[in-house]
Amino acid sequence: MATLAPPPPASGVLAHGLPAGTLAPELDLLSTPDGRRVKLSDQKGSPAVLVFYPGDFTPVCTNELGLFNELMPVFGQFGAKVFGISCDSLWSHIAFAKELHIQIPLLSDFHPKGEVSRRYNIYREDVGICERALYVIDGKGVIYWSYVSPIELNPGADGVIDALERLTGKQMEFPTFQPQQQPLQPEARP
Repeated sequence: MATLAPPPPASGVLAHGLPAGTLAPELDLLSTPDGRRVKLSDQKGSPAVLVFYPGDFTPVCTNELGLFNELMPVFGQFGAKVFGISCDSLWSHIAFAKELHIQIPLLSDFHPKGEVSRRYNIYREDVGICERALYVIDGKGVIYWSYVSPIELNPGADGVIDALERLTGKQMEFPTFQPQQQPLQPEARP
């Protein structure tokens, strides 16, 4: 079981992010220990969802990333690629993803500290973390929708799904889950 740290020593919203219609700043962030990187320019042609979150192993971030992880099949319906980004180190991301079974690529904005968060106007200089922010970027690299949440609140995914529906012209299909049928076992008789 993971031990969760207390929430960051900050609240509300201090940096308000970039608005829709803005060309999304490039990002080129480390995603694996072997040096693989994710570049926003490599995502052209498909929508991208950037989930900026303050820190690994914090209660609200754990819930938020868990939600986005569970909704990966829904985002796939829109052809969207989802990336989690925080100012934590790559090694912290690896432990966080392993402990919580997160499949979303987690990108490290650790060094130079907060460089990408600064470009997206969501870096909190006072505590060295990013705001809790969501961006939907269209296939041309333009911010289609953005939202900066109060840092202590999980914004959920409704805004992202609504933006992807409007961007792609597709409606979300609700996944159907079929319970696994277990063969009936004869009752044991004494």
